[in-house]
Amino acid sequence: MTWIITKYALTAAVVVLVSEFAKRSDRLGGLIAALPMITVLTLIWLYVEKQSPEKIANHAWYTFWYVLPTLPMFLVFPALLPRLGFWLTLLACVVITIFCFGLFALAVRRFGIELL
Repeated sequence: MTWIITKYALTAAVVVLVSEFAKRSDRLGGLIAALPMITVLTLIWLYVEKQSPEKIANHAWYTFWYVLPTLPMFLVFPALLPRLGFWLTLLACVVITIFCFGLFALAVRRFGIELL
């Protein structure tokens, strides 16, 4: 139980750290948020918990493919925010991301990459 509480605390600390940096500097906050800190922590947790190298490698592999269709959201969000407000923009970005993911999954399936 102590281990899972430690994992939660460290992972939450990363999220809080990013939001605190973002309050002070848009650029620095964006840079830190773009770093794959949560993925790195996940890879560490998987390794420490003695998951197989194949499992750890698969996590990194799929993370790469799942990140790509989320990228358009970061371009659409700033454009929609002044027009729709925060919550509608966030909702629109979630819908756009799901749509992009579906299209992307269909596109990469042709190359033997199964995301769904």
